[in-house]
Amino acid sequence: MPKLDFRSPRLFVDAPLAAGTGIALDRDQSNYLGNVLRLAAGDTVLVFNGRDGEWQATLAGRKRPDRAEIVSQTRAQDRLPDVAYVFAPLKHARLDYMVQKAVEMGASALCPVTTRHTQASRINVERMRANVIEAAEQCGILSLAEVRDPEPLERWLGARDGQRLLVFCDEDAPISDPMASFAGADAAGGIDVLIGPEGGFAEDERDRLLKQTKVVRLSLGPRILRADTAAVAALAVVQTVLGDWK
Repeated sequence: MPKLDFRSPRLFVDAPLAAGTGIALDRDQSNYLGNVLRLAAGDTVLVFNGRDGEWQATLAGRKRPDRAEIVSQTRAQDRLPDVAYVFAPLKHARLDYMVQKAVEMGASALCPVTTRHTQASRINVERMRANVIEAAEQCGILSLAEVRDPEPLERWLGARDGQRLLVFCDEDAPISDPMASFAGADAAGGIDVLIGPEGGFAEDERDRLLKQTKVVRLSLGPRILRADTAAVAALAVVQTVLGDWK
């Protein structure tokens, strides 16, 4: 794995990347580079688009940088493990935190589902996408997690691929070695990691979850975790046992 450059600013750009091409920066990017970072024409940054890897670029512009001239590729595009993070939405800042941490932990998709006891009634999908990009920019991540539109848990269960492994984080699961829960688990078809609302799942929801074709009922220990903390704990276990931490 190439050594990451944490000194150069990184920018997400929604445009194809190739040597010798130029990318127009939007107003917010131009303001950030020029007024916050105090960069000017001739300075270098790293850019990525989630498809073409990471590239070194030279800034251009008169008063402040408004264009990036692509020079050379610094890292080839990678692929995230097929781990979808499925969750009952939280409110405001805690949802921002959870999205950022799920991205840092390598989730390839973020799937909000509403349950019987979900407390957040409105979900700002565009804000979630912005948090995905911010986390990727700051942490050297090349592949952007997909942000899916919210849907009821029942609809999500009805449409999901039964060949995917469902890791059901169940507060009522017996407290045991979480690693042992995965004995014999088959994740070849992909993994869905499900965290419920802070009020817990309704009994009929839990019953349907446990009847899924391929399911691991995962305990996250003897303490009750907030939903945003549970996201990090669950994804750490899954990435250690079945993901790219192996």
